[in-house]
Amino acid sequence: MGTKTVDEAGAETGTEAKRDEQTVDVTKTDNAEASTDNETGAGAAEAAGSAADVEEPDAADETDEADEDLAADDDSAEAGQDTGVGQGAAAVVSAGLGVVSLTGSWVATVAAARESLNGQLQLQASSTASVAAQVKEVYGDAWATTALIGGLFALAALIVGVVVLVRPAFGAPGKPQAAWIKSVAWAGISLGVVGLVLAVAKYSDLILGLPSTS
Repeated sequence: MGTKTVDEAGAETGTEAKRDEQTVDVTKTDNAEASTDNETGAGAAEAAGSAADVEEPDAADETDEADEDLAADDDSAEAGQDTGVGQGAAAVVSAGLGVVSLTGSWVATVAAARESLNGQLQLQASSTASVAAQVKEVYGDAWATTALIGGLFALAALIVGVVVLVRPAFGAPGKPQAAWIKSVAWAGISLGVVGLVLAVAKYSDLILGLPSTS
């Protein structure tokens, strides 16, 4: 009877020990799995952070490149506008010079009056001048001076107009010249040619020559 009791007690003790060992093993397994999950989550977080760090510089670089492209386009547009404005202004100047060559200017008026005054002073100093010489000194030289100055304005209009028309050939390729600039430049050239022809004709007495004194 006493031996059986001891055996039963020992069996129960061994069974409880096995149960404790199984509980400890399950607890270790759970702890190991939890540690693995934590390590996996930390690794995923680090990988996501690294990917974000890699992608952010790329986005910044693309933004900088886009800004540089826009700035370059703006500079090109401004350069093109400046070039067009300069050519247009020169074309208008050419046309204006052509008009002045035909209608006269205060420069020609003053120069003609000065030449006429010089002729009168010379006639007063000489009492033996003929009528033809008197007409030439008082009127002929003044008219020739007016024609000369008109011819200079006409030549300037012609030169400026030609420069405007040939300017695109020496500028940036692929930028056509505006139609209105060409039209105004051609107008200046036409007026310059007409004014130059008239000035030469008047200076050489082919038209509007001095009256005959015979």
